[in-house]
Amino acid sequence: MPLKHLFKAMLNWQSNKNAEKRYTKNHTLSFEGKSDLQVSAAKAFKGDPSLHNPEDLLLSSLISCHMMSFLYVCSLHQINVIAYTDNAIGTLETDEKGSGRFVEVHLHPVVTIDNPEQIELVNALHQKANELCFIANSCNFKVLHTATCNVGKNLTRS
Repeated sequence: MPLKHLFKAMLNWQSNKNAEKRYTKNHTLSFEGKSDLQVSAAKAFKGDPSLHNPEDLLLSSLISCHMMSFLYVCSLHQINVIAYTDNAIGTLETDEKGSGRFVEVHLHPVVTIDNPEQIELVNALHQKANELCFIANSCNFKVLHTATCNVGKNLTRS
């Protein structure tokens, strides 16, 4: 029997037409017990470029979830991950009717570990992380990975 988890968000928008007599796209997202998030449309869609937009949030959700899933599978294999970065790129296509959709996201995780003998396994675990990632499992577009694994020393003390 699957476990169900509920997540709640609240959106608040007030009418405020701009100089071009268009509705402003700025709004606030609220989550119980967390700080509010100011959001707008992407600049390409007449939004405020200084604010996050839904496309930013989808991409950030995907890379964050992939990292957490990756760290989980690394822990199962006793891999000591020292650092993790990602510079993901999402491709959104729009059509002449104004509709659009993401067609792919390409993740570029760079992982630093302390054991050179685990590099091959670390690179392979990105596929397993993708299979476990809640957000990737909810997407109807390709999620690609080009991973890099480095060996380094943990500079923090336990």
